[in-house]
Amino acid sequence: MEKILRKAINPLRILINDSRFTGIMLIMCTLLSMFLANTTGLAAHYKNLWNDEWLSASAFADLVPENFLSFINNFLMAFFFLMAGMEIKRELISGELSSFKKAILPFGAAVGGMMVPALIFVAFNIHTSYINGWGIPTATDIAFSIGIASLLGKRVPVGLKILLMALAIIDDLGAILVIALFYGGHINWLFLGAGALIYGGLFACNYFKLKFGWTQILLSLALWFAIYNSGVEASITGVLVAFATPVNTLPQIEKAIHKYVNFLILPLFALANTAILLPDHIISSLGTTVGLGIIFGLVIGKPLGIFLFSRILVGLKIASLPNNVKWKQVFGMGALAGIGFTMSIFTTMLAFKQEAFQDIAKVAILISVVLSLAFSLIYFVVISLNMNLEHEAEHAKELKEEKEGKYELNLG
Repeated sequence: MEKILRKAINPLRILINDSRFTGIMLIMCTLLSMFLANTTGLAAHYKNLWNDEWLSASAFADLVPENFLSFINNFLMAFFFLMAGMEIKRELISGELSSFKKAILPFGAAVGGMMVPALIFVAFNIHTSYINGWGIPTATDIAFSIGIASLLGKRVPVGLKILLMALAIIDDLGAILVIALFYGGHINWLFLGAGALIYGGLFACNYFKLKFGWTQILLSLALWFAIYNSGVEASITGVLVAFATPVNTLPQIEKAIHKYVNFLILPLFALANTAILLPDHIISSLGTTVGLGIIFGLVIGKPLGIFLFSRILVGLKIASLPNNVKWKQVFGMGALAGIGFTMSIFTTMLAFKQEAFQDIAKVAILISVVLSLAFSLIYFVVISLNMNLEHEAEHAKELKEEKEGKYELNLG
């Protein structure tokens, strides 16, 4: 009986740990959320679920998230950023970002993949009230991009998957910096100073080699409270905590939270942030400068920026491509990086306060996800077929030359 149960459970565990499943869940939650937000009789109740204030008459109303949406984006998403921070720290210490030689190609590609989409968005919106949204098309969604790369199997070489992972991690770090530096509110220096002292306490725990436990958990919660009230984006507390946590403790924390992040927090984020009331003239709204800036930035700017900056670094012999990776595959990797769901929507909520602007931007992001996803799948299937045909042609040519060589030898 135990063997039967193990056989039944193991595939489920593999499925749960698979980033493809996370991506599928996010898509399903998004579709469900958009359906509920546009269904007569349900739409108002569904929107109120996320937006109704909890403590409007309380003295503490300004000190904590005011509704479920704010609680998800400011508090729960800190756990997502904690996981991102742990991944960044691990790669910086012993992974693909641990040396200049390893890090320079994904770093340069990530910079190009952020700069070009941002410039495209600015070009569309330089004289409009949408200009604050320039950070929206700069993001890459790790779960989606790595999930699709896994789905494509051997069509995406191992070296390219590692490069994409490193690029996405640096991109995440870049997005976190953009959020912290450009999308914070008015700074309350008293709370920020308190946060700095609490953060020092976390490092002190690390320095004195205190075993990770309630002391660090309470300090982390206090740090979040201080940062939330300082005007700096509170969710980046997760990254700060990750950087202050001993490396040998990271696997233990990741094991404890990763399923909650992937299968509770991210689906809640998708449900809450894609409750979009589709405008009657959706096509014309996407034709606005903000919609075009996001779509062109993610679908065209991402692959173009990643490809061009990689070409420059390799051309200058500062970096080199991974083994068995071709330039045509690097462009396809750039298209995968154009899937910017989670971080792009997160940045949208910070960049625009008007709900109408948010909805247009979110629809543009969803359109970009579909376009980048479709292009990536078709592109890798086509170039894989072409490369197989080229390989077969080369093999046939070698066989022909070998036969001709033997024939000439016999004649001699």
